[in-house]
Amino acid sequence: MNTRIILALIAPVAISVIASTASAQTPAPQPSTPPTSVTSPAVSAPATTPASPNEAEMMKQMMELAKLNDNHKLLADLAGSWSTSVKMMEPGKEPTVSKGSVTYKSTMNGRYVTGDHTGSMKMPGADGKMKDFTFKGMSTDGYDNVKQKFVSSWMDNMGTGIMTMEGTYDPATKTFTYTGEMEMMPGMKTPVRSVVKVTDKNHRTFEWYENRGGQEMKTLEINYTRKK
Repeated sequence: MNTRIILALIAPVAISVIASTASAQTPAPQPSTPPTSVTSPAVSAPATTPASPNEAEMMKQMMELAKLNDNHKLLADLAGSWSTSVKMMEPGKEPTVSKGSVTYKSTMNGRYVTGDHTGSMKMPGADGKMKDFTFKGMSTDGYDNVKQKFVSSWMDNMGTGIMTMEGTYDPATKTFTYTGEMEMMPGMKTPVRSVVKVTDKNHRTFEWYENRGGQEMKTLEINYTRKK
């Protein structure tokens, strides 16, 4: 899509924002300060002045915020097929271990990475007996230049909801840290945290933590190995 088409698509949005701002006769809001642990993209925050925003300047900044940067490159490097070794943990029980795989693809010209996850695990059936269950999941990861945060979504065949999380990246330890919450039952929201450690280009680990009764505990660990 060339620049002329993009401008045609976003112009109505920009004009609508400008009209709303002018009619309210209030200054545009100041942008929030990004978390220090996030790798900031090489774009400037939207300018604000006591007067109404300039349409041309707003559109220019919107185009800048749509550009790719090193944060998107970090995610695009995951593209490929991986084998997974999954360990699920519950207090007072022996961990259960299973195998699986995931294929990551870079989409939207490198703006996002989608994952197709497959695995097998033991689950109780209607009769209460443990049976083999094929697990399917889909993920989408990206970097939001406006929020200056990594963003992630998840859905699978064990529910009907879509979970979203936001995170940061520590280049010193090559670690992504995401936080969010899941709601397995109506009104029962559980704070969750995931930690993704990039060991090298062919290996990484995923750790999942849940807050249960005010205490965070690790309930899942996945080791990824890139397929050759």
